[in-house]
Amino acid sequence: MATDERLPLLDEDEPSDFPRYTPKNLVPQSLGPISDRSKNNERITISSSSSVITIAEKDTIVAIFVVAFDTRSGNIIEWCVPEETDLDGVEFKAMTSGSHTLDNDFVYFRKDNLFGLACFENMKVDSEIERGARMKSVGILSLSYTTLYRHMQFLETQVRHQLETPGNYLQLLAFYNDRKGILPSDGTSETLKAPSPGSTPSTPSRDIRDIPPELRITHPAGCFNQFIKFFGEKIFVLWKFALLQRRIIFFSPPPIGVVCYRVYCACCLANHSIPGLNNIELRPHFYVNVADIEALENEVSYVACTTEKIFESKLHLYDVYVDNQNVKASSLAMRDLLKVSEGDKEKLVKLNNLRTAHKFSTEEMGEVSTTNEEEIITSFFTEMNERLFQTLLDISQSQDRQLTSDHMKSIGLDPTGDRAFLMELVEHYGIDVVLMVDNPCCPK
Repeated sequence: MATDERLPLLDEDEPSDFPRYTPKNLVPQSLGPISDRSKNNERITISSSSSVITIAEKDTIVAIFVVAFDTRSGNIIEWCVPEETDLDGVEFKAMTSGSHTLDNDFVYFRKDNLFGLACFENMKVDSEIERGARMKSVGILSLSYTTLYRHMQFLETQVRHQLETPGNYLQLLAFYNDRKGILPSDGTSETLKAPSPGSTPSTPSRDIRDIPPELRITHPAGCFNQFIKFFGEKIFVLWKFALLQRRIIFFSPPPIGVVCYRVYCACCLANHSIPGLNNIELRPHFYVNVADIEALENEVSYVACTTEKIFESKLHLYDVYVDNQNVKASSLAMRDLLKVSEGDKEKLVKLNNLRTAHKFSTEEMGEVSTTNEEEIITSFFTEMNERLFQTLLDISQSQDRQLTSDHMKSIGLDPTGDRAFLMELVEHYGIDVVLMVDNPCCPK
């Protein structure tokens, strides 16, 4: 295994020079530039395994592009395939605000109904015209964000190639031709046709519609684990806002790549498969900038991240603003939900005990399995959500519809500290129950 934590699953004998493109290069063994460069020295190690289930999804890449920084024009689309692709604004997403201060980074983003991943690198050059620095990003657009991480290593390698040998796009074109999907002729992205013949997956394909919602999201192994470690007990504050399907913005100065994973994981906190609820899809927007303000004004539920501090003052755009580990709400009505309850503390102890027990059991067997730990974390939230909603639905169908303190304790909630959250929850989902828990502000 490689000794550099930023490249966790590379073979020791893998050559360091630029590899020729072959289809085998398309399934990366590393998620690339894992940040040890952030100002707070946060370090994260993530591997490329799916944490919940291996779904043989075909790649749905609809475009590949190169963004460059031009000293006269700023960020520009240098090259793309297909040439007619609408990439308006992508040059400011693939090369994020503040990225010029970094050596390299990566970013997930959304473009209309498509999702993108781009890798950025900043290389010093002896050129007065380029002012001593050459900056580029290489990225892809896809219908789905669940498979983007597979291509991180390829994009990393390609951005270095574009910096060292500008204008050579042959390998990018070969990549696109091998993995492209074709959007329907009506221009929508409801369905995507895979190329034929296409690469044969190593495991049997499953229809995505047959997979329970909580298993549809695949993400890099280690992603959720680091998310829990970073936020600690505040993870359950975020969990509440995710279940309430609120508008959440994560702010952080560059690098932004790790913060994109926080967006990913925040969406996972609300996973469940209980039918019949008044659900609004909590879709990730990933990186957003000032050009997205108008679009976000029309969203009722989203999770996004940004490097632009101006969003903090736009209170109408979000319900929750997360500045690294500081979580704040935009309205007085939501601020009661920011408090960590005793129930939250107990849930974190339970989750950590499960993780510790798993780590102990795997070490006893001489195995190390980050993927299995991710399954434990994901299953913990999924099962907790399903128990919560099922209990509420069962009570709503009972004769008296009374929800008591014992009920709240049985679903991991604090009868006092979580009362405001529960009232918001049943109102949001239209669950008809009578809350019998005393309001501590209005004692009898």
